[in-house]
Amino acid sequence: MVGMSTKTPQTITLYGIANCDTVKKARAWLDQQGRRYAFHDFKKQGLPPELLDHWMASVGWEKLLNRKGTTWRRLDPGAQTAVTDAASARGLMLLQTSVIKRPVVQWGDGANATVTVGFDAATWPSV
Repeated sequence: MVGMSTKTPQTITLYGIANCDTVKKARAWLDQQGRRYAFHDFKKQGLPPELLDHWMASVGWEKLLNRKGTTWRRLDPGAQTAVTDAASARGLMLLQTSVIKRPVVQWGDGANATVTVGFDAATWPSV
């Protein structure tokens, strides 16, 4: 048929914490755009280590680690200074998922998926 696409709709999974203001804005934006997505609350549903590893490989631990958030600021200075590389950041993020910058969005499935961190309506439509 003319005008009909046979392309499968992109799978979108938004990871975050339900009460996070940025996650709420991102979900509202996706809803307004009519984009279907799955929401994974890693505070309630957990965060599989292999998923964190995928994110770290895709965007880097420095981008994932939220050094401006409340969870980071509440850490004792020794815990903060102990985060010096991917391994130490990974350990902290698995122990305290609230220190991960949100939302993390996986656009697509498998090896072809694009991972973004944070919410920016100006760049999301191009993902």
